Amino acid sequence: MLSKDAVVEVIDILKPESFYVEAHQEIYSAIRDLFSKSQPIDILTVTEQLRKNAKIDAAGGPFYVAKLTQRVGSTVNIEHHARIVSEKYILRELIRTSANVIKDSFEETTDVFELLDHAEQNLYNITEQNLRRSYDKMGNLVSQAIKNIEQLKEMEAGLVGVPSGFTALDRITSGWQKADLVILAARPGMGKTSFTLSLARNAAVEFGQPVAFFSLEMSSIQLTNRLIAAETEIAAEKLKTGDLEGHEVQQLHSRAERLMEAPIFIDDTPALNIFELRAKCRRMKRQHDIQMVVVDYLQLMTGSNANKGGNREQEISSISRALKNIAKELDIPVIALSQLSRAVETRGGSKRPMLSDLRESGAIEQDADMVIFLYRPEYYNIDQDEQGMPTAGMAEVIIAKHRNGRLDTVRTRWIGKFAKFADLDEADQALEEPGFPHITLPSKMDGSEGSGLPF
Repeated sequence: MLSKDAVVEVIDILKPESFYVEAHQEIYSAIRDLFSKSQPIDILTVTEQLRKNAKIDAAGGPFYVAKLTQRVGSTVNIEHHARIVSEKYILRELIRTSANVIKDSFEETTDVFELLDHAEQNLYNITEQNLRRSYDKMGNLVSQAIKNIEQLKEMEAGLVGVPSGFTALDRITSGWQKADLVILAARPGMGKTSFTLSLARNAAVEFGQPVAFFSLEMSSIQLTNRLIAAETEIAAEKLKTGDLEGHEVQQLHSRAERLMEAPIFIDDTPALNIFELRAKCRRMKRQHDIQMVVVDYLQLMTGSNANKGGNREQEISSISRALKNIAKELDIPVIALSQLSRAVETRGGSKRPMLSDLRESGAIEQDADMVIFLYRPEYYNIDQDEQGMPTAGMAEVIIAKHRNGRLDTVRTRWIGKFAKFADLDEADQALEEPGFPHITLPSKMDGSEGSGLPF
């Protein structure tokens, strides 16, 4: 109230609740109201705004407002003073949260894991609301950007992110980028889980990048069996029944060793909520320095308690925003699987997915840095593509949204008996065995070997 420019220094540091005295909360709320309307801020305008808000008595009256300005000599150190007020507020919030945790712990009426989650949620809220990063000067940003460019120059094949292991896909994306939210969507049966397992396996086994895989649909043993089938190239049906021949047993033990040493961390907690996911990701980042997170799949997650009263679309929106925040906070790519609506099934023609098919929320498309669709024509009994080429054993990875790159379609092969996605050349080698049809096609991505297995 002593300087018209002073509020600019503190508006992003202080909130009304930052003040302990209720009168000061009301006065600062009036100041924020004036600031939002671009009106001048002084003793008179603040007092008048308090009257409009019907809070003049709660603020101590006009005399109390005027008396406040007499306690400060100048506004030179206002930012430092504001940070002191903010720090005291954080301390009070920590005391309040800790006291509630102690009280609930003694009562023993709440499940211990719910209590733990609630405590972590409250602490995270304190951090989010009070400890946001400030801006950087352009000079610092340019220096950091040049340093990054020089580091990228030393890398091979233009890979600047976590490699997918698929040559054509990496050529477009340059690897999965830090802080990106990647949505991988498809109809059931297209191979979403197997594709992301291939991504996790390639990153961890081939490039040594630690990966966290959160499975809300399948158990960790089921996922491991799929990884083993893909790694050992032993038919998934044989692994299910254990009907292995002598050479296959040797193959199982020799090739599975690479998986045993792979830095892949699988969590199969059902009905995982976003706060649990954030806490677990932080923990894994600290303990194992994970470089990528996979969530299978988004619609099976639950949001915060704050969204319980809203509809499912609002909850999904809050989950997708939270996933993007996790990617930015940990500075790693987050790949989240998503279901598509049934509109794909009712359409005629090729039935290729579109962005409008994303299920339950347009916010998913908005929050995502990349949206990728898996499409297998063979699944819909489409035997030939638009060029007249056979679609058996083929699939397409359709990049429908790419905030920092071009849109394209990548074709690769799906080997159903091994529950495995692979580049075309690599897949052709794997298929060269007796009794297994060998198909050589110019370019296409995912497709089923025709086994009918639900991978």
